[in-house]
Amino acid sequence: MTLQIAVAMLEREGRWLLQLRDDIEGIVHPGTWGLFGGHLDPGETPEQALRRELEEEISWRAGEVRWWFTHQDPHRSLHVFQVPLTVGFEALELREGQDMVLAALPELRSGAIWSPKRQQSRPLAPSLRLAVQQMHGHGDGQGDNAAGQGKSAP
Repeated sequence: MTLQIAVAMLEREGRWLLQLRDDIEGIVHPGTWGLFGGHLDPGETPEQALRRELEEEISWRAGEVRWWFTHQDPHRSLHVFQVPLTVGFEALELREGQDMVLAALPELRSGAIWSPKRQQSRPLAPSLRLAVQQMHGHGDGQGDNAAGQGKSAP
């Protein structure tokens, strides 16, 4: 069975909200910057899972949620959504992960982001690198998919 994951590119004023994953052995890509979201529970759609994860991880209820692309490999389907962040950074409560930041596209393209809480630069998780490549490849962030797969919305 393929693992199903839904994540969000949360954008506010030209910057994207990122989560610094915990440094816990056994989790996927520990200690890297990733996108908020997570695994689908049985019976959930990608959008339902994303909305649930955003409430769990940052105590925020998303309004508009727009499917952007799906990337599939033999082990997982990654559903990526574009979501406008309609509240200020200070209104969010980080409940999962060790830090969060709003990063501009040049920072994302650099491949590493500074963590104010950890006082060090950390690399991007593969799912975030994939989203950055998708943004770069299409300029406006529009696109069907990341690797010629998943051309229809979930």
